[in-house]
Amino acid sequence: MTTESILLVGRAARNGEEVLRAHVDRLRRRSVVDAVEVATYDREPVRELRAQFERVAADTVYAVPMCAAHTHETTDRVPRALSYLPGDVRYCEPIGGSPAVTEVLAARGTELAPADADVSLVLVGFGSSSKPHHRRTADYHAERLRERTDYGAVLTCYLLQNPAVECVRYGVSTDRAVAVPLFLARSEATEERVPTELELDRGGIEYAEPLGAHPRITDAVQAEVERRRALAVGDVEQSASVEAQRTETRRPLATDGDGRRR
Repeated sequence: MTTESILLVGRAARNGEEVLRAHVDRLRRRSVVDAVEVATYDREPVRELRAQFERVAADTVYAVPMCAAHTHETTDRVPRALSYLPGDVRYCEPIGGSPAVTEVLAARGTELAPADADVSLVLVGFGSSSKPHHRRTADYHAERLRERTDYGAVLTCYLLQNPAVECVRYGVSTDRAVAVPLFLARSEATEERVPTELELDRGGIEYAEPLGAHPRITDAVQAEVERRRALAVGDVEQSASVEAQRTETRRPLATDGDGRRR
């Protein structure tokens, strides 16, 4: 009998493991697959994930990067670490691009400020000029929020690229705004850098919680696993997928200090 497992892979942020465990518990109760596991890393994905991955026992593993959008780590280093997983590894897209995330962002915003014409909603992403994934993700949700909510304006800003977080206050045209971090869990960025650069002590901007353990994020994980399962029905679709190519072409090298023959 073929067994399937979901593996949630994330950063060891301040409440990262707590958030991941909440999604693991929910997925286990839903009996989506035979097993649901979690693996976290701090600075060196290949070195830190290797032992965790080697303990996973399943014929098919759906590895889900638990972040808003791809980074250098999820496009390069995490795929290298995936070579230590047994069986058929199906690498999924980050959960941040799911339509369900739009609902969570709206919910986080309205917890602090009503969605009306006198309030602006600000999405705060990580962002990098060399990796446009976060910009595309933030723009996607911003457009959906403009269509689906009554906020006077929906703006985007980023830690590492323009429009920068420290400048967004001057682009808000309403007297009141709420900023929602497009991050899964709390981190140094969400708890220190973003509040400082938004100058929250000046007032006028409410600051919401990250996506966290919201049930719709669990739904996003499940939907992505089901998408990858459907793509893998035919060998042609699986071999052609971007995620599969990343997994196959990012094997650890001997020069990494973690390479081994498979």
